[in-house]
Amino acid sequence: MKIEKIERSKHKQERVLVYLEGGDLLRITESELLRFGLCIGLDIDDRTVVELQQSGARSETRVRAANMISSRPLSRKELAKKLREKGSVEADAESACDWLEEIGALNDAEYAAMLVHHYGGMGYGEAKIRDELYRRGVPRELWEDALSQSLDAQEAIARVIAQKTKGRVLDEKLVEEITPMVAETIHNNCRPANRLYKTEAARGLTADTFAKLMSRL
Repeated sequence: MKIEKIERSKHKQERVLVYLEGGDLLRITESELLRFGLCIGLDIDDRTVVELQQSGARSETRVRAANMISSRPLSRKELAKKLREKGSVEADAESACDWLEEIGALNDAEYAAMLVHHYGGMGYGEAKIRDELYRRGVPRELWEDALSQSLDAQEAIARVIAQKTKGRVLDEKLVEEITPMVAETIHNNCRPANRLYKTEAARGLTADTFAKLMSRL
C-alpha cells in the first residue's frame, strides 16, 4: 500500500502521522521516518507496516519515559509501572528503562541515596527509610549502601531541632517540648550499641544539659 500523506502531529511534538491508501494511519516518530526512508508515494508491504507500528510504539515509549524521568526522579520499577499504565507493553517499557540506564538517566543506586538523604534529613529513622525504599521499588541489594550514606545522629538531631525551634529561644519549656522528638531521632539514627545510652541521656533534659548532650553525639 502506498503512503498518501505524512505530517507531524499537532498534539504530540515527537509523533509523525503517516496516512496510507485505504484509510490506514501509522503513528511513528522521526526515527522511523528516517530509518525506513518513508516518503509520499512509497509503496510498503504488510510486513513493513507491522515493523513500523512496533518500532513506533517503542520509540514513543522511550520519549514518554525520558519525559517522566526528567520531571522527577523514579526507580526503574516505578518508571516501568507508569509506562505500562500509559499503555506501553511490558517489553517496550523494559527496553526504555534499559536505554535510560545505558545513558545514565536512570540509576537506582543514585535514587536510593537521594531518598536516604531526603528522609534522613526529615528525621526519619532507618526503619521508616527502609519502608520508603521498599514503597518506591528500590532493589533491596541497594539499600545497605544507600543507608550507609545516611545522615549521622548529630546531623539528624540538628535538623529536628532547627525545624522545631524555628529561631525560638531554647528555654526549659521548649526543651521539654522537643525532648521526646530528639529522643526518638537519637534512637532511630544511632547504632544499637549506643542507643540505650543516648536515649536515656535525652530524657528529662534541662537547658544546660541539652548543649552537653549535643556535644556528646
